[in-house]
Parts: sequence; structure tokens; C-alpha cells
Amino acid sequence: MPAAGPAEPPAEDLPEDLTRLAALHGVATSYRPSPDRTVPASATAVTLALAALDVDTSTPVAVRAALDARESELRARLLPPTVVVWSGGPEPAALAALPEGTRLSVDTEQGERREDAKLLPPGVHRLTATAPDGRTARAHLIVAPDRLPAPPGRSHGLLVQLYSLLSRRSWGMGDLGDLRELADWAGRALGAGFVQVNPLHAAVPGAPSDPSPYRPSSRRFPDPVHLRVEDVPEYAYVTEPERVRTLAREADRLRAAVLDDGALIDRDAVWELKRGALDLLHEVPLGPGRRAAYCDYLAEQGTALEDHATWCALAEVHGPDWHRWPEELGDPRSAATDRARTELMDRVDFHSRLTWLTDTQLTAAQHTARQAGMPVGIVHDLAVGVHPGGADAWAQRHHFARGMSVGAPPDAFNALGQDWGLPPWRPDRLADSGYAPFRDLLRGLFRYAGALRVDHVMGLFRLWWVPEGHPPTQGTYVHYDAEAMLAVLVLEATRAGGVVIGEDLGTVEPGVREALRERGVLGTSVLWFERDWTGDGRPLPPERWRADCLATATTHDLPSTAARLTGEHVELRDRLGLLTRPLEVERAEAAADTAEWLEVLSRLGLLGSTGGDTGTPAEEAEIQAVHRFLLRTPARMVGIWLPDAVGDRRPQNLPGTWDQYPNWRLPVADADGRPVTLEDLAGSPRLHALIDVVREQGGHRDG
Repeated sequence: MPAAGPAEPPAEDLPEDLTRLAALHGVATSYRPSPDRTVPASATAVTLALAALDVDTSTPVAVRAALDARESELRARLLPPTVVVWSGGPEPAALAALPEGTRLSVDTEQGERREDAKLLPPGVHRLTATAPDGRTARAHLIVAPDRLPAPPGRSHGLLVQLYSLLSRRSWGMGDLGDLRELADWAGRALGAGFVQVNPLHAAVPGAPSDPSPYRPSSRRFPDPVHLRVEDVPEYAYVTEPERVRTLAREADRLRAAVLDDGALIDRDAVWELKRGALDLLHEVPLGPGRRAAYCDYLAEQGTALEDHATWCALAEVHGPDWHRWPEELGDPRSAATDRARTELMDRVDFHSRLTWLTDTQLTAAQHTARQAGMPVGIVHDLAVGVHPGGADAWAQRHHFARGMSVGAPPDAFNALGQDWGLPPWRPDRLADSGYAPFRDLLRGLFRYAGALRVDHVMGLFRLWWVPEGHPPTQGTYVHYDAEAMLAVLVLEATRAGGVVIGEDLGTVEPGVREALRERGVLGTSVLWFERDWTGDGRPLPPERWRADCLATATTHDLPSTAARLTGEHVELRDRLGLLTRPLEVERAEAAADTAEWLEVLSRLGLLGSTGGDTGTPAEEAEIQAVHRFLLRTPARMVGIWLPDAVGDRRPQNLPGTWDQYPNWRLPVADADGRPVTLEDLAGSPRLHALIDVVREQGGHRDG
């Protein structure tokens, strides 16, 4: 049983005016961690969340004035800032509520003028409504397909943290050359339909950098640390080849330290070497064709890329947190920033070109995956937010809530709640812009993604806002227009022909999974959590699993399957002082959970023979049985955690730790802790035995 939850805070009787005002701005005054329990939000959390939305609640008089103003605004307006129309769906409520005789006109994304809002092409259009009394309103009109198409057939694929999979050619961490090679091999030799990787967003520079891929500087643009330097065409024409060779030899030593000497992956050291090489490559003039392609990319990305590259150039001078820069550089549109951009033009071009090169190699990896026969290809991961001092928070400061951080409320497993240190988007500013930042973000990722995994997909509906300087227990939920967020997601994914997978693990608000399923967004189902929670609590039989999901045995935040089967995950947490209950209790509970699942696997006849010279070792057989079970479910996608395929014991990330455990810095290793290279994978009997099981059980591609 989970540990007892936190005691509920004393109920606060919020003034009625404040409660009504909060509701009108989407700020929750309570939440329900379970169906039978309601926890009130503190007055502090509510007032500070409203303040972050520019609502004055400093005095009762101010609250009353803000309430009157908001109610008056809502009564007077003809249209909300953004209206959603689902293709083939009913007329949206916002249009149905317009006064009789209101005239509509639409300026479409395609440059046409329409005199009604019916039968419009998918896109984000501009809608004008003119009421009989002369009032006029303009709104963004999002026309989205009713739902995403289902993935093409059923497929199995590999899940891997890219940095953790080194080849004998990479510079101390896995790179995009390795991803391309992995996709080519997995598609052709393993029959895989996809490869899912961690977020490859641009990281915050500076040493030591945050190794977590889930707290990036920018989600809009990729990180050039993943470049395969030798695959850049200009590499062959550097004017100082000996300097590049010296850097490459240093990279060889860095790689050998990880693969042969037990060193951790050192992203900062890798970037230092690659940046030196890329500086030399930047001195090589682009050929006419390459120059034209680069100019096309600059034109396509426009101001967003210019801002990102400007931030990178300024960070080289002033440090990686824009809050500590000279005040006049805190605004990307200021005259001082414009002057600095001109002065740093060469560095701005350097970072723009690196972004283009990274985008090019990412696109090549997806192209290779599809050429290898993968129906989906590369599944990229969208982190839930960005670093407060990074490029996106600087360039899009207008869209972020000041003084707020995203996190999670207290629950049975974490009595103190969580603060992830990520500033949230303001729902009002998103709506006013027609969700432009979200649209641009998705469009950028789908340039090279066959599918997108949306981390904490519940954030499309609401996020837990934690006021700066306050503990996570003093937060509250702020709601977003989920229909608009989903419409943008469905629109951009459909345009790209991509699949969307929502990470919907943990506590999920009622109705969220149903809304996602209605729009064709797949969920995430992890074997150990799939139990009959509304019944006897027993493991959920495979036929009762949902079909619209990616089914896996584990994730990057959970123990490997080998560690869970042996109980080593409990021993690890005990060594690090992370257990909240006696070791014997944790051991017994983990053993009982594992035994219950093994009994199910045995009863279903999924455990093969073990022992002897010809049999399969028990642990390996059990891992194979787990995947046989996954393939008994109707899940459309079945993911194999790549470390599971070689018997790795260690989690890539251990939540609740910082420097006690080497999160995000471990190479994929075998059961004895020896690093496994990409080349080793191709000859791994253990991996091929697991893949044979998967293909025999029906995980091969359909069509």
C-alpha cells in the first residue's frame, strides 16, 4: 500500500467575490486528489495566481472592482479571442450565442475571404463578427480535423535516451548520427516501427549545465550538442584540419573514458569539443546550394530563430540567465538588444547555422527511418516547459506568467508536492494570440518527427502553479482552454501526418483521458501500473487494456525491468536514503507486487523454459514474458526500453535525487554494468532473443 497522504490543510473560506473572480480567470480554489477528497487552495495561492494574470486582488475593494470589470467585459464581448471549429462537428457555442442577424466574414489562412464560417479548410483563420447594433469583434478561428488518424497498423519499437547510446564514432555521448544508424538498423533488421528518444531541445549553456533534457532553454529549437560533426558537409573543407583532428582525438579519449573506464557522460565536455570544431566549420563558406537552403531555413523560421540565436550570442557574453543581464537587454525588442544583435552578428549567424545543421540531421534521421520501413519513424519528446532563464522565456516573456512555476500538488507519494522550476504559459495571452507559441512549437517539432510524445499531457487542461518563494503545497491549479490546445495539437499533427502520444501517467483529472481518446491522442500504459483500480486491484488482464496507447514495461523515470524483477530498485533507494518506510516493508511490498505479476505471466503461459545449458536464464525469460504480455494487449504501439533488451539494472533518472545519483549521465549497459555500444547491440544475442519473442507474438508491422 502507498504511504499515507499528507494531512489536509485547514479549509480557508475565501471571500465570495474572490472565489467568483478566480473562476472567471480559470484559477481553481480547490482540487480533488481523489474522488472522495477535496482540498481547498490557500488564499495566498489564489491571489498570487491572479496577480500573475495582472488581476489586482490587493484589497477587497480591488477584488470587487476586478470582478465587476471582468463580468462587464464578458457580457459585452461578442466573441472570445479564439474560437474552435471541429471539421464535421456542431456549430461552436461561441457562434451559436451571437445575436440574430450577426454578419460573419473569415479571412482564411490561405488568403481567401469567406462570408461565413462554414466548410472552411483546416487552419487558423481570422474571424470578424458584426452585430446588428454595430458592435464588431475579431477572433482567431481554429478549424481542426475531428480527430487524428490512427497509427498505420500495429508496431513495436525501441525507447532510448539518445545521449546514453554511444557508438564507436560518437564524441562521448549518443548523437544524431547514432540515431540515424539505430533507426536504419532497427527498421531493417528488427522490424521496428519507431524509435522514441528523449527531448532533444536546446539546453541552457554554461558549465555545469543541467543534464536533464526536461528543463531546456528552448523547446522550439534543437540542441546542436547532438550534431554528428563529421556528417556536416563543410567538415571536409576546414582550413585547419589538424585542429579538427586534435579535437577528434580528444573526443576519442572522452568516448573511451565512458565506454572503457566507467566515466559518466559529460555533456559539457562533449559540447566544449564540438563547439570548437563547429567554430572551425563556420569559417567554411557554404556552397551556392547549401547557402540557398540555409537562407530558406532562415526565412521559414523568421523572428523566432533570430531571437533564439540572439539569446545564445548574448548568453556567451552575459551568462545563461537573462534576468542577470543588463536591464535594457531583458526585452528582445528593445533598441539595446537590436544594437547588441548587430554587434554580435557573426555569433548570431553561428548559432542560427548550428540550429539549421541540427534540424537537417534530425530530418535526415526521420527520412532514414521511413526509408528503413518504419511506418512511424522517430518519436520525439515534448518537455512540459522551459528554464526560466532560457531563450524561450526571454523571447516569449509576454506569454509566461511572472513569479510562477509549474509543479504538482502533494499526493500519497510526495507529501511536499513538487516544484519543477518551469514558468507556465499564461492562458489568456495564449488565447489572445490564437495559440501562436504552441502552434509554432508543434510545427517546428513535426518538421522531423513521425510522432510526438507530449510529456505530462494533462498540462493541456490545467497546470499546478507554484508562487515564487512558496512551497509546492501553496500552489493551485490554473486551467487552460483544453479544446483550443487540443485543436492546435490535432491540426499540426494532421498537417505533418504525425502520431501523438500523451504521457498520462499518475493522477489524471476525470474526463481528460476520454477527451484525448476522442481526438485520437494515444495514452501511455506501463505494465506495473495497470491494475483493476476500481475493482479488486489485481493486475489488469491483457484483453482489458486500452487499444489507443503506447504500452511499455518501464520508462526513463522508473526502474529497469531487471531491477524491478530482482528488487534491486528498492536496495538502490535504500542506499541513497530515499525510503520513507522501513526497508523490510518496502522489500516485502515490492516482492509481493512482482510475484503477483509473475503468477499472471505463468498462468497465461507466457514464461518460457529456463535453466540449463540450453534454457534461458530466469531473469531474461521473465523480461521476455513481460513483453509477451504487452503483445497480448490490444495496444497499437508496444515499446521496448532499450536497456531492458540488454539487462541494464540502472534507471536513467531517479526522481527525488539531484547529486546523489548520476541522473541523465549513464550509458546503456549490460547486466554486469558494462557499457553497450550501438555496434554491440547489433550482435547482442540477448537483444535478438527478445526481438524474436516480440515478432513471434505479433508485434511485427501490419502492412
